[in-house]
Amino acid sequence: MSAAGAPRKAIRVHGREQPGVIPVFPLAGCILLPKGQLPLNIFEPRYLRMIDDALAGSRIIGMIQPRESEAPAPPLYGVGCTGRITSFAETGDGRYLITLSGVLRFHLVAELSAPTPYRQAEIDYAPFVGDADPDKTAAAVDRERLFAAMRIYLETEKLSTDWEEAASAPTDALVNSLAMGCPFAPNEKQALLEAPTLEDRADCLIALMRMSGSDPADTTIVQ
Repeated sequence: MSAAGAPRKAIRVHGREQPGVIPVFPLAGCILLPKGQLPLNIFEPRYLRMIDDALAGSRIIGMIQPRESEAPAPPLYGVGCTGRITSFAETGDGRYLITLSGVLRFHLVAELSAPTPYRQAEIDYAPFVGDADPDKTAAAVDRERLFAAMRIYLETEKLSTDWEEAASAPTDALVNSLAMGCPFAPNEKQALLEAPTLEDRADCLIALMRMSGSDPADTTIVQ
């Protein structure tokens, strides 16, 4: 809660209000990054309710990873990312197929005692307001190193990609899609999420791919 005991106020970023209290969707091994696109298949009743409520309000939910725990409501990592529901479809068996578009990362201030079946939290965007602007460090990313690490990693994991499409992708889109899509461990995903800049995220991504690909070179992970 804020110093006055009231929930933290919403902020406006590029003309759109970002709420200070949001529903959160804890999902291990899954991160959302600003400007990224995350498709989700929603089927649990509590999360169906969450989507209904979000669609009736700000359309914003927070993606955040749970820490390793077998508790019914495991503790959460300290940083997540808000997403706006930008596509929605309902299946014949009652599932929701949605796409979240990443908005801003946030710091988890406090989880709230809420009457809803899903979890809610007070959040603070202050450390990450720059997420709304272009990351100028994209120009410093070494795409040659990145592609070399990708080739080792994808071969090791027996994964494929459209190399022509990857080569033509903007650096920020390429780095963030790899960070979101590669099946790294939850703590590794969290390191990618919390990387201060796109250049830092690319360095972390290269190190993770090289380690997974058994390449001993360049394995320092950015914290």
